Amino acid sequence: VQLQASGGGLVQPGGSLRLSCAASGRASRTHAMAWFRQAPGKEREFLAASRWPGGATAYSDFVKGRFTISRDNAKRSVYLQMTNLESEDTAVYYCAASLDYVIISQLSERGSYDYWGQGTQVTVSS
Repeated sequence: VQLQASGGGLVQPGGSLRLSCAASGRASRTHAMAWFRQAPGKEREFLAASRWPGGATAYSDFVKGRFTISRDNAKRSVYLQMTNLESEDTAVYYCAASLDYVIISQLSERGSYDYWGQGTQVTVSS
């Protein structure tokens, strides 16, 4: 599975961005996809995940109400709509995918995902 993330850029505080992640290869066999981010000098952290079949989603507490994950199975893509962005959201954003069925409690774990995209930079600054 190959993952291509896009949509990052420079945005002012309070602004919005929509990230996209397109899967190819054995993409039709993915059961869960997620977004993580990594800021300079920090660990990679979980943001949101979507699992199918069933449509379960999971979010980290600090993005609930601001970020929304969605998917388009026909396009083999997942999206992350980000609103009310803050300077602390500046990071490289990564999408990840799993071919295995991931239980809900494990959707936030980096080890649940076998495939990772190259990352897209999001910078929130005035």
